[in-house]
This record gives sequence, C-alpha cells and structure tokens, in this order.
Amino acid sequence: MAKEIPNLVATARTGTGKGAARQARRDGQVPGIVFGGDADPLPINVPFNVLLKNLKAGRFKSTLWNLQVEGQEDVRVICRDVQRDVVKDLPTHVDFMRLRRTSKVALFIPVEFINEETAPGIKKGGVLTVVRPEVELEVTAGDIPDHITVDLAGMNVGDIVHISDVTLPEGAKPTIDRDFVIANISAPSGLKSSENEDGEEAAEEAAAAEE
Repeated sequence: MAKEIPNLVATARTGTGKGAARQARRDGQVPGIVFGGDADPLPINVPFNVLLKNLKAGRFKSTLWNLQVEGQEDVRVICRDVQRDVVKDLPTHVDFMRLRRTSKVALFIPVEFINEETAPGIKKGGVLTVVRPEVELEVTAGDIPDHITVDLAGMNVGDIVHISDVTLPEGAKPTIDRDFVIANISAPSGLKSSENEDGEEAAEEAAAAEE
C-alpha cells in the first residue's frame, strides 16, 4: 500500500532579497525556496505556525511533502535545509527540493507487527520489545510504502527480528548497511528475576568454594 503524502500549503513570494524576506516574517510567514526538477527556482512563503507545528512533530526533513502553491501544479518536495534564528531557534528560512516520481529518497517507514497474539513466546508471557518502530529506507518517491510488516508467528522467547528477516517493498532498501535489530521477544520479568537470583546464588557458591 502506498503511503499517503501529506500536503504542505504555501504561497508564491513576490519579490526577492532581504526586504521581501523580512516583510514575509512580519506577516507571519517563513520565506523559502523550491529548487531542482528541471524548473526555475520558486520563492515561496510558508505559514510560520504551520511550519513550526510540523517541525515539532519530527521527521520534517525526512518526510515527502505534496507542496501546494496557488497558480502552480502540485509538486512533491523534500526539505533540504531549515535556517533558524541563532537566539530563538525559530525557523527563518526553508529550502525544498523538487522530486520526480522516479527519484530515490530516504524516509522513515513505520513498522507494523502482526500475529503477536499467536506467537508462542508471547503466549508464554514473553514481552515484545520494539527496538525500531520506524526504519529508514531508500524508496522511490512515486511508490512510498505505508509501512513494513513483521510477522511474529512462530516466534519464541529469545528470538530476534533483524532487518534481513523482513520482506521489504520492491525497490526499497535500508539506508544502514548492516543487519540491525528491529525487535525481539524477551523473557517475562518474573523469569528474568528468577534467572538473576539463580545466577547470584551460583556466583556466591563459586566464591565460597574458592575460599
């Protein structure tokens, strides 16, 4: 299933230079520029409150946006830079790059776990520990997966899910070049305590034997 691309609404900025940018900020806008994609750079203004909200939500620079500017065709963009005020740490300028549908882009894709209720390890009281609720993948801009799926069927206590265990969407690949852990099924806390106590007793007995 393709991931729904969020909209980001902006307006075309008339005039360029520091004067136009300062006026935009006085009007509650953040000046920006859209470049790339075999088209001329387009100066824009993004509502300050909208941009700040999205920045606080996280992953702004690794999210593909559907940029909507009145009088222009919608275009898919990714943020390449956000300049901030050195004192207030608030956005003062933003740069976006246009992407074609065939462009490759690195995005964080949510991980969905299925068959948790039937996993033998969970039935025994084991706990699913999620190390990576999202995985950064290099994907095609025109075919972004909504999520990747981890099937827990048959997994027992102590089993580990690596990225190599997951069937990724066609054309997608991890940005990290190693077989990293996504999740594992750990022992119940009661069993862990019992094992720790047994280990401590064994250590004490070994120490006494050495004396």
